Amino acid sequence: MKKMRVLSLAMAAAMSLSLLAGCGGGTSSEPSTNPDSGSGSSTGADVITIGGIGPLTGSAAVYGLATKQGAEIAIEEINALGGLQFALDSQDDEGATEKAVNAYGKLKDNGAKIIYGCTTTNPCVAVAAETYNDRYFQLTPSASSTDVTAGKDNVFQVCFTDPNQGKTAADYIKENNLGTKIAVIYNNGDAYSTGIYTAFQAEADEIGLEVVAVQTFPDDTNADFTVQLTAAKDAGADLVFMPIYYTPASLILNQAKTMGYEPTFFGCDGMDGILDLEGFDTSLAEGLMLMTPFNAWGEDERTVKFVEEYQEAYGGIPNQFAADGYDCIYAIYEACEKAGITADMSAQDICEKLIATFTDSSFSVDGLTGTGMTWGTNGEVSKAPVVVKVEGGVYVTQ
Repeated sequence: MKKMRVLSLAMAAAMSLSLLAGCGGGTSSEPSTNPDSGSGSSTGADVITIGGIGPLTGSAAVYGLATKQGAEIAIEEINALGGLQFALDSQDDEGATEKAVNAYGKLKDNGAKIIYGCTTTNPCVAVAAETYNDRYFQLTPSASSTDVTAGKDNVFQVCFTDPNQGKTAADYIKENNLGTKIAVIYNNGDAYSTGIYTAFQAEADEIGLEVVAVQTFPDDTNADFTVQLTAAKDAGADLVFMPIYYTPASLILNQAKTMGYEPTFFGCDGMDGILDLEGFDTSLAEGLMLMTPFNAWGEDERTVKFVEEYQEAYGGIPNQFAADGYDCIYAIYEACEKAGITADMSAQDICEKLIATFTDSSFSVDGLTGTGMTWGTNGEVSKAPVVVKVEGGVYVTQ
């Protein structure tokens, strides 16, 4: 087990409430109120505009702001190198499908030639249908459903897919003897949550992992999980698998404590950010395990540098979504370099060249969320998740 940087522990304690403040988790750096605002120090005809789409306001803003901010750091670094220059035009979709499609139309009007996003799954599925028809290359930092890329040769993912997470979670729980009787609580109205659960259940059946209770809820605005927790407790579950986002997870942890129910709780990447949720008692998450491709308390040089830059720019500890955003931009940059992309090319020509590059077996990217990342023709990235456990209010890699 690898313990995290002592300095970061102190900084995290001081800054935990500052990350993404005012939007479920807030940020000490307010997002621009100008919907046409871009990021990056370069402007002009020699710059390739990357169009970003994600929730910058609303209940899912913690994810959209994080991916935007991670991308901004990457673009600043890339532009400082000279050569190929990027600008980021970020549009707010509020996590809504129709608004995401409208944002995509605005990005085209603004001259974007590559699409970065969407952040969440359902908007990304809708926008991917549009970019496929228009032949715009699209790389999403965090939309993980296979529905995003299915039947679309121009859409790729940086985060690992829902089926990958579900299968890996079941295998990890079984191999490490984390629980003998497993309960599942998932959002059956959400493609992300449902996709992970489906793969988890299939793998659990295959490897003999006993699932004694499966409970659902219809929406992330659900506030009462007494029924679900009671069913898990009555079934004798000593581990509760929750492939859900951090907001409902925080309520479940609080209500479980009130009930005196203390199983191991195990989540996925959508739970990353729970320690920074405004008003959340982080002691409730003690012992929580989750899969994430990024640990902000890691000690490798690349992670240390990114965390320091993020703290300087935004005043908070970056979560996995910020790291995904950072890697997403670097993947685009390295592919553009390899393919010989120039700013005077059309979006359609750029799209075809990037498709060829991403699916080339010789193309790989080393990033914050994985080394040697490669992509298949189905748009799925090849990399493995990391399992962390909350100890003392920080992530500890298992």
